[in-house]
Amino acid sequence: MMLQIPSPWVAGPVPAGNAARMLLAASWQRCEGDYALDPAQSGLSDLLSCFELRQSCDEAGPLLRFADAELDRLHAIVRDMEYAVLLADRTGTVLTRRTVRDSERGCRRWHLWPGARWNEREEGTNGIGTCLAEQRPVTVHMNQHWRVNLRYLTCTAVPVYDALGRLAGALDASSYHPDPDARDVALIRNTITEAARRIEARCFSDLYRGQMIVTMGADDGSSAPLLALDADRRVVGATHAARRDMGLKDGDELQFCLMDERGPGRDGFRAAEKAVVEAALASARGNVSAAARQLGISRSTLHRKIKALSIEAEA
Repeated sequence: MMLQIPSPWVAGPVPAGNAARMLLAASWQRCEGDYALDPAQSGLSDLLSCFELRQSCDEAGPLLRFADAELDRLHAIVRDMEYAVLLADRTGTVLTRRTVRDSERGCRRWHLWPGARWNEREEGTNGIGTCLAEQRPVTVHMNQHWRVNLRYLTCTAVPVYDALGRLAGALDASSYHPDPDARDVALIRNTITEAARRIEARCFSDLYRGQMIVTMGADDGSSAPLLALDADRRVVGATHAARRDMGLKDGDELQFCLMDERGPGRDGFRAAEKAVVEAALASARGNVSAAARQLGISRSTLHRKIKALSIEAEA
């Protein structure tokens, strides 16, 4: 049977682009074909018990600890728009929440609450579940939900990655009193994306405490492209975005030197090498000889790299 997307889904204000439409269409196709979910059947399985939730929180490791301040900051921004802020693990289980007291009963009823399970396979297209399935930022607005009984909600979620670049969970802002025109969605998505980056950066900086942390360039999505270098300037750590740019797998152990002239010449490694050289020059206040000593290479080698990487440096 061919999936029929209702006309409000196509013509609505969210999503804005073809990529977002294709993402949600793919989710609907999974719901119908892979999961065989009945959209008319009520979902929302029971909340986890206190013991089960505690186990999930323990398994999340440092994610909860480093997310705490960001959840407070994020909720302070969106609370007046009647949004709840949720942090879920990689299975879609909500670990913690930020809500205003007056909305607690409604949030619990709609499972915007710790212990709720928003796995796409169980609940159909939804912010947290579809974000985790696609590993991409997702907004699911009202009738874009697969299950009919969830079409009073709007949910925007972005993936959160751990210090080894692995998917750790999703950061979500949801409301059961949404603006039908979704005029606040762009602000919500930008805000939670920045929060997710800061959570990842905190996890990364903690794991590689004492190492030199270098950024490879501008942030793109919910992961910041960061590298960790040891005292010999070998790359020992990289975030999800940095690994993606260099073509490396998430979770793999790293131990390589970008300064090796026989090293890989892929564009991602070139960007990483440029970031390391620029960081060394900045640390040495533009002094090429001092920067070369930091990098463990000769002054002439560094000059060649500066020229090859089109870096401006002081004499």
